[in-house]
Amino acid sequence: MPDASSSHQTSLGRCLCVITGASRGLGRAMAREVCGLMKPGSVLLLVARSETLLQELKEELRGLTGTAQPAVRCVAVDLSAAGGVNEAVEVARQEAGTDPDHVLLINNAGSLGDISKFSSFSDLNEVNSYLSLNVSSALALTAGMLKVFPSRPGLRWSVVNISSLFAVQALPNWALYCTAKAARKMMFSVLADEEPNVKVLSYSPGPMDTEMQKDIQRLTGIKHHLIPCKEPAAKLMKLLLVNEFASGSHLDFFTA
Repeated sequence: MPDASSSHQTSLGRCLCVITGASRGLGRAMAREVCGLMKPGSVLLLVARSETLLQELKEELRGLTGTAQPAVRCVAVDLSAAGGVNEAVEVARQEAGTDPDHVLLINNAGSLGDISKFSSFSDLNEVNSYLSLNVSSALALTAGMLKVFPSRPGLRWSVVNISSLFAVQALPNWALYCTAKAARKMMFSVLADEEPNVKVLSYSPGPMDTEMQKDIQRLTGIKHHLIPCKEPAAKLMKLLLVNEFASGSHLDFFTA
């Protein structure tokens, strides 16, 4: 059923958008899509580890959008560390004066982790390191952003969790990846229940033509038809514009 507050949009508004894992793959494709949907006065914060790749993306976006380009800021940080999350939140705080009418946070950063038998994960430091990037950072970053931009009349708040089929389906040898995706799905479901003014979506983009999928194929021998990243990125933007999903939904590229 459509959400009671749904309304069809032609743009994302005067938006402050944060995309983590923005330097490559789906994150890069989403940045391209978002840029064309933002009204003048918007701000796009691109978060990833590589300053070089972020700057390359910034230049690419300038060529795509010309004078209509939103203000783009590159935030080169390691989100697996507290300092990285804090820096990303602080950069967002510096943009609070732009008075956006829409805050959009896309939690895309993540990693594959070790694909091994369950019994191989006896090193607590290894497990904690993986969960720090893939679960804890998304929670801390989202919480920090909600403090910077508290709910107020006229402010639309959207949170996207880039998810996976493996958030709801177990797969042998994928303990770390499945655990992280399932934890994130539940975490953002709780947010949806707690914050009625925040529209939350967990979005599974399917098997994409990325370095991660190439690693999966190399490590497992599993072959998929790989989707160009621009297709799930465009589908996500359509979902956000139409805005008819129930907050807390878990939607898949193939069925949404």
